[in-house]
Amino acid sequence: MVAGAGYMAGKHRERGREADAERDARLDDVEQQQYAAPPPQQQSSGGLSDAAIGQLKQLAELHEQGVLTDAEFDAQKQKLLSGA
Repeated sequence: MVAGAGYMAGKHRERGREADAERDARLDDVEQQQYAAPPPQQQSSGGLSDAAIGQLKQLAELHEQGVLTDAEFDAQKQKLLSGA
């Protein structure tokens, strides 16, 4: 019985690590999109490019899915809005 509990604990840790790796990969993708040289694009009425709006939507989806914490979402959003 104890061996089974140890096995399950190991599986739980492994799933947690996989989730962390997936979150980190998705954040890396968003950051790469932010820093890539954007092609010339039209400005929307709010002053943000279509690409920036798309990235904000992607960040919002990750936040809603629980992939990003509130603090991570706010930090990434500020980077996007400041053009950094």
